[in-house]
Amino acid sequence: MSAPTTPHIYTLTGNLLAERTQDFAAWSPGKTHRATSQSFQVGGKGINVSKMLNRLGTPNTALCFPGGASGAECLAWLRYHNFNLHAFPTQKATRTGLVIRAPGQPETTFLGPDSPPDSIALQACADYLDALPDNSVLALCGSFPGLDTPDAAPLRTALERLIPRAIICADTYGAPLTWLVERPVSLIKINRDEFDLLFPPAERSTPVLARLATARTRWPVQRWIITEGPGEVCFIENTPSSTASTPSSLRPPPIAEISPTGSGDVLFACVLHALLIKKFILADAVAFALPFASANAASPGIADFPMNQVPQSRSLPTP
Repeated sequence: MSAPTTPHIYTLTGNLLAERTQDFAAWSPGKTHRATSQSFQVGGKGINVSKMLNRLGTPNTALCFPGGASGAECLAWLRYHNFNLHAFPTQKATRTGLVIRAPGQPETTFLGPDSPPDSIALQACADYLDALPDNSVLALCGSFPGLDTPDAAPLRTALERLIPRAIICADTYGAPLTWLVERPVSLIKINRDEFDLLFPPAERSTPVLARLATARTRWPVQRWIITEGPGEVCFIENTPSSTASTPSSLRPPPIAEISPTGSGDVLFACVLHALLIKKFILADAVAFALPFASANAASPGIADFPMNQVPQSRSLPTP
């Protein structure tokens, strides 16, 4: 990836989340329960990525679309936690979420309806992207409701203008993913289910590594990373300077999983750090990132695990 010596990464969250976590001694549906504790945090994949980049000391700015009282609460939390951020205010309230935890029971998450940004916010974001310097790094993160609507036409046009002069990376799905894979973006990191949907049904049973070879010739994307929960991570690099045009895979270090939530975002952040700051090739960037993702899955939060709990062993090649 061609970038300045110390590149600045802009994470774009299209679907911000005002999330509360409540802890219970035990719970079951259909009854009234009293929580033993409660906490608030801001979610959305780009926020999670910025949080991990902050921990790695990687310069970044979190871009987001807050709205209403829930959006104001998100902004206050982000500022309190020293995020470098730029907000595009929108009329509709930021979506809310509730995480329920109890010892010995699976974690349960309830998410409110998506909250698409309005046309004024989308235009403001487009203007901001147009003003970014050449060789900036933009990471599009998570779902982006409304990106395929007429209101978002200025933002799509701004992205079209940005792609030739910047480093565009994405961990997204749905309409934004379908739109991005047709363009020469630097990196697409998605999970197996999202990768499957890019292919006709008759091709989806073909192994991921074989389909990565197909993806390399079917779409102009320069790098692919495909994850599958705690399983192997498959990847391929297809750039003029790359010698790694053969699909490869690595297995994450084994851990006792507590909560996998946000582990993909930690992986994405660490891959970006390794590629852009450490100047690693993709295979080494994935190997660098996987232990951090495993450490995240072995902790209850997102990107707040103790660094001394990151597994020291390198990720293992898949046999």
